[in-house]
Amino acid sequence: MIKEKIILGVDPGTNVMGYGLLRVQDNKPSMMAMGVLELKKHDDHYLRLRRIFERITSLIDEFLPDELAIEAPFFGKNVQSMLKLGRAQGVAMAAALRRDIPICEYAPLKIKMAITGNGRASKEQVADLLKRMLKIPDENMLQKLDATDALAAAYCHFLQSSRPVMEKGYSSWKDYINKNKNKVK
Repeated sequence: MIKEKIILGVDPGTNVMGYGLLRVQDNKPSMMAMGVLELKKHDDHYLRLRRIFERITSLIDEFLPDELAIEAPFFGKNVQSMLKLGRAQGVAMAAALRRDIPICEYAPLKIKMAITGNGRASKEQVADLLKRMLKIPDENMLQKLDATDALAAAYCHFLQSSRPVMEKGYSSWKDYINKNKNKVK
């Protein structure tokens, strides 16, 4: 069993990118840091991508995360927005890959479901529950909910990775039962 692990969560965006760092010690999570990278001041889209890469790299160098949990882009009506979001996600992933950090993607619905039990929960509900679960003081909560969205991705990854892993060779519990009828009563 791993005694300590650090998870970097990222909520990619080309206007505002959120990040959150979660420390897991003895299977107990706590917030290390969270914040946002404001990108609106840069008119050049490629400069925004460069800033994302630089910020993720600096977070990796400062906190030495073991894993990256990133929110996957969701399909919207605006294809150009989705393309830009995908680029932002790709640049953040490239920074992690450069340092050999494993990456896990989570759909926004899955993250909200993991935190609140409701895939349609609001950003405010996610932030409030994270604040209570991780005992984050009021003064450490940020106005921009992109930071708590990123922390939620890290927390979702913690919940997913702390579950017992099923033996290889089985696709589901039903498959396990079918293949082990003589062992299961």
